[in-house]
Amino acid sequence: MKLDPFVAQIIVAKTFDHFTTSDVRSAYLVLKNEPSLKPADVRRKIYAELLKLVKKGWLTKLKPTNKGFIRFNKTKNFDEDEIRKKCGSAVSIKTLIDKKKPLTDKLNHYKTELLLNLGESEAYKELYSEFPELVDDLQPQYNKARDNNTRILGKIRAIEGLLKQGSPLEKI
Repeated sequence: MKLDPFVAQIIVAKTFDHFTTSDVRSAYLVLKNEPSLKPADVRRKIYAELLKLVKKGWLTKLKPTNKGFIRFNKTKNFDEDEIRKKCGSAVSIKTLIDKKKPLTDKLNHYKTELLLNLGESEAYKELYSEFPELVDDLQPQYNKARDNNTRILGKIRAIEGLLKQGSPLEKI
């Protein structure tokens, strides 16, 4: 089985579990750092890579109950050593350490953006209670803000997973 080394590097992180394709894509785009990459194309490629691991029995695919995202979990058969051997270490931990500052900056940006969106969501809830007649007008905006929160949270989880992956080596 051939697996993209960047995808392998992301998913072998101990803290990276119960993730979506978008979580992996966000981390992938940060690691690759190529402006020419199209997020939609990368997401499709990553989904195909994750399905290979599902087929091998290393990941399980959880279908959403409500309009959520498909999530993947590592199984007890998940073998990070074999993944590392087959893919090599195209993205070394040293690369992650070198990228710690930009990753941390990006993480802080996403956290700030999440706080802004949470405030927006809370404002819509307050407006619901103050002006019940506007619920039909406010609902689409509230849903959009909530979806943005989910997307941003996925980016935060991806970057935090990458930063945690590199942290043990910094102490050596």
